[in-house]
Amino acid sequence: MSNQKAQGIGFFEKYLTIWVLLCMIVGILIGKFLPTVPNILEKIQFAGQNIPIAILIWIMIYPMMMKIDFQSIKNVGKHPQAILISTGSSWLIKPFLMFGLATLFLRLYFNH
Repeated sequence: MSNQKAQGIGFFEKYLTIWVLLCMIVGILIGKFLPTVPNILEKIQFAGQNIPIAILIWIMIYPMMMKIDFQSIKNVGKHPQAILISTGSSWLIKPFLMFGLATLFLRLYFNH
């Protein structure tokens, strides 16, 4: 273990939900009041991929990638329980749960 002092959750991380909601609201307002902006961004593509979206996804993922402890990845094979649980929930539980929720919602919504 290192001698570094443990830091608490940062300001940005603490209010991440608010930042996401604000970005969604700004995006909706831009789409409603400045419709040329989405149209221009939609046209910036290469090989069928939207370049602004690709750049923003990398900006979003990059900080998480830098926090990966690559030394601990070597030890994953020694304790496979976490990988098995994560894989099991992602591939065996979540698809059926999402299908069930979608079916329930669509039946309630479209069958007044």
